Amino acid sequence: MFKLAHLSDPHLGPLVGFSLHQLLGKRATGYVNWRRKRRHAHDMDILALIVADIQAQHPDHIACTGDVAHIGLPNEFKTAVAFLDTLGPREAVSFVPGNHDAYARSSLKALASHLGPWVASDDGSIGYPWYRRQGNVALIGLNSGIPTMPLMATGRIGSRQMAATEALLDRARDEGLIRVVLIHHPPYVGGARRSRELVDAAAFEAMLARKGADLVLHGHNHKFSLAWRPGFGRDVPIVGVPSCSIGPLGHGEMATWHLFRIEGDATSPHITLEQRGFELDGTVMRRQEITLHTKPV
Repeated sequence: MFKLAHLSDPHLGPLVGFSLHQLLGKRATGYVNWRRKRRHAHDMDILALIVADIQAQHPDHIACTGDVAHIGLPNEFKTAVAFLDTLGPREAVSFVPGNHDAYARSSLKALASHLGPWVASDDGSIGYPWYRRQGNVALIGLNSGIPTMPLMATGRIGSRQMAATEALLDRARDEGLIRVVLIHHPPYVGGARRSRELVDAAAFEAMLARKGADLVLHGHNHKFSLAWRPGFGRDVPIVGVPSCSIGPLGHGEMATWHLFRIEGDATSPHITLEQRGFELDGTVMRRQEITLHTKPV
């Protein structure tokens, strides 16, 4: 059995070590939003409880699907490095960026330089899509984070990355592996409202229909979701996880992470999802278990 932990949208804080010059443009509105709302909603003490619970379950691999930052400042990625290192050895932790990580064009260089170790493929190459084989599972990581205008949080995969992902899905199928795709934005039509959507979600759905996958994981919406889309041979579950740091002062679902238990092979995968999250009594506990793929009788 392969155990995969999935968390997303930690929005690490606090924001420190920046100049007023760095707050020009979109970052100015983002900083005001952090001061007014996000610094209260995202609780780093609760995040620490979530991380401790993840480690107590001894997953084989941990996947973080983005938004480690608030407004994509260089120092935020230094904080992200320290956070990702608390999760486990770098070879056992994977990352894909979100829209807050790619907040501005000036964010992209620092994002790439600091978080490169967590987006490296098995062959050592760094970039997207990346490919990591873990036991009977192939993890394929996509980047949907792009700089956008103020008040926009859309994402895009792009034709080049989409084509490369198709090739990796073929490779994993040929290797007999269970295929798990990681992305920040919900990659299906209707997965988020217009200002927050993946703009090429229809193309992603078409790729799933052509090539198939066994599981797609995302964050972004700060709430649980389970959607099914047609795949090659069988439907594909697309699972969204809430933020892993939302506390009682935030809106929506409180901090949650997902534990996937994956067995079988490419022809007959067996995948279950266990939701684990923060409760008001200060504990982190199991909420429910969902079977996504069952073994054939």
